[in-house]
Amino acid sequence: MSLALSTDSLVKTYSNKLEALKGINLKVEEGDFFALLGSNGAGKTTAIGIIAGLLKRTSGEVIINGLNQKNHSHEVKKMIGLMPQEFNFNPHEPNIEILINQAGYFGIPRKEAKIQAETLLKKMELWDRRFDVAQSLSGGMKRRLMLARALMHKPKILILDEPTAGVDVEIRQSMWHYLRQLNNEGMTIVLTTHYLEEAESLCRNIAILSHGVLVEQSNMKKLLAKAKRQVIIIDTIEKISGKIEIKNCDCKVLDENTLQVSQGEEISISDVVSALSDQNINVSHIRSSQNRLESLFLSLTS
Repeated sequence: MSLALSTDSLVKTYSNKLEALKGINLKVEEGDFFALLGSNGAGKTTAIGIIAGLLKRTSGEVIINGLNQKNHSHEVKKMIGLMPQEFNFNPHEPNIEILINQAGYFGIPRKEAKIQAETLLKKMELWDRRFDVAQSLSGGMKRRLMLARALMHKPKILILDEPTAGVDVEIRQSMWHYLRQLNNEGMTIVLTTHYLEEAESLCRNIAILSHGVLVEQSNMKKLLAKAKRQVIIIDTIEKISGKIEIKNCDCKVLDENTLQVSQGEEISISDVVSALSDQNINVSHIRSSQNRLESLFLSLTS
């Protein structure tokens, strides 16, 4: 399959000598749902800024759908829709005008832009608020407006920087549903997020940055297979009175009815429950403390 996006030895050094990117080589296939992860300061936002044409690279190449960004900057910008993390629209402008004006930056006639804006605002359940100014919207509504704006020129690649930050679970789930729909229709999506369960749920491939270095790039399923331990929290019916031991697991008593268990690679949850039952402790509830991607992420970036 051909590549929608690739970088070759991409370097960014700021004027204060900070090396934000140290020669990263990314490869994102057409139609992929791709996660770009990293801790604060890892270089994610810098990489996105360069790919979207908002920042200048120090050296290296960016190729978008076979076109070198350096030689085809105008064409490349048309191919990319960016939803930044920060709200960067005019808060006093009506929502529909924010979308129409965005389309104008890409040379889309106003009549055509109105039709696209109506389609997207209805999809985002914002049509009834089309004439309201942006500052009157809730945080979740503003996120949806940002997504609609990024889609106004029908880009081939959608880049999302923390798209669901600060929104409630219901809105997050509805955005996930719509993003999956876009991806199923063929759009390439690159996602950065602090919600690692979001990346695990949505993305097929993943790259992890740490201090400007690409420390991992892999298929999500293959990467998760490397995760050797999963941490779970167990609520017990009986009070825990002594030390708990489970083969190939690390156990920590949090309180008299709560146990933290770090499972070994070949230990299932049913094995843990059975081992506790053998010690006359019955389980009332089990929840995840740290998902597999989170534990692997921490091991790669620490």
